[in-house]
Amino acid sequence: MWRVRAALLLWVSMSPGDSLSDSQVLENITVRQGETVFLRCLQGDAVTRTAWLNRSSILYAGEDKWSVDPRVSLEVLSRGEFTIRIEDVDMYDEGQYVCAVQTRSRPRTTSVHVIVQVPPKITNVTKDMRVNEGSSIALMCSGSGRPEPSITWRILSPSARGIVSQEEYLEIPAVTRQQAGIYECSAVNEVSADVRTLQLVVNFPPSMSKGKDVGVPLGQRGVLQCEAEAEPAAEFEWYKDDRRIVSSLNGIEIENVSKFSRLTIFNVSEENYGNYTCVATNTLGSANTSIIVFGEYGIYALHN
Repeated sequence: MWRVRAALLLWVSMSPGDSLSDSQVLENITVRQGETVFLRCLQGDAVTRTAWLNRSSILYAGEDKWSVDPRVSLEVLSRGEFTIRIEDVDMYDEGQYVCAVQTRSRPRTTSVHVIVQVPPKITNVTKDMRVNEGSSIALMCSGSGRPEPSITWRILSPSARGIVSQEEYLEIPAVTRQQAGIYECSAVNEVSADVRTLQLVVNFPPSMSKGKDVGVPLGQRGVLQCEAEAEPAAEFEWYKDDRRIVSSLNGIEIENVSKFSRLTIFNVSEENYGNYTCVATNTLGSANTSIIVFGEYGIYALHN
């Protein structure tokens, strides 16, 4: 990943006769993980020795490198400037850095605290889930980063958009079929954002709307249709009275597409009139609806 190079300068004036105190603390330097930080001292002729330290460790003493870290290197060492750089900054580089110099009159130090910001990363998130309607569930999403990221849950499904929680845990005490869909967890801090999604599938038994009776003249085509909402998807069966109808027999064809089932009678005869039942079934239950096929003179089945 391409990383931004940050030039962060630490200025320390060391000219003869200056009025700086022997110990000075500068404002914090903030750098993002993966960037390069430059630590710079401006020196004068009065400086005889100089060193960069990180906490209790010496990084550079003049041009001599004491640090074994290959990311630390000498940028400039001259009468006027002493600059080191630290590449690919990480969290363990955070802390206090000190530029210590010896002048002809007395030693002086200037310190600065380096703060490392880390992009957020979602470390644990609930995987895709399938549950039965009415179950109590909890979706979990946690992340790390510096500053600590804020967590937000959103539902992206068409039925219910928007923010649903700003906590790590999203609790749904009695889930309904309307709450199924795609859920998004985002972890956001000042650096960037990390986003994950999961799919929540809610199982429920078939439910059917009332069938519509069909009037068909003799010799014409009759089409019966039923619809079932179900998860998992329902399987359909058709019956005439108590006898199951088999597709492609006696001029009848049954076609099932998604949540619909269609029964077509290609050449309606008198024996085709009567009561038909469409049954939808899945692992959680079943539902049915009745459709009456009648002729020109009313519900023919009632006259037989």
